[in-house]
Amino acid sequence: MTMPGVGEQTALAIEAFAPDMSCFKRGRDFAAWLGLVPLQHSTGGKDRLGKVSKMGQKDIRSLLVIGAMSVIGAATRFGVRKGSWLARMLDRKPKLLVAITLANRMARGIWAMLMKQENYRNPEAMA
Repeated sequence: MTMPGVGEQTALAIEAFAPDMSCFKRGRDFAAWLGLVPLQHSTGGKDRLGKVSKMGQKDIRSLLVIGAMSVIGAATRFGVRKGSWLARMLDRKPKLLVAITLANRMARGIWAMLMKQENYRNPEAMA
């Protein structure tokens, strides 16, 4: 719950519905299990990414997207540091697409936090 956009409901849903995090090799595998990664249509060494698969755990995925939308709403209301990842994405992409991308990043971060048994560390504050 120390990560922005992750509240009590999301944390409890992850604890209740998600399997043990050690069964996922990396954070991307956890995000793929949730259905937050793009479909791949790749052949002959040429990677083609499609739309987000939505083929995973629906409850946790929707809670992460709602949390990401709340982070984006707070960023647009109160402002976000210029040059940050979120500011650059909001300048270029629609809000819902940024929310899905942010939910993907949140899922990877949650996996890392649970595997390392540590609290959230803001990468922008550390830089």
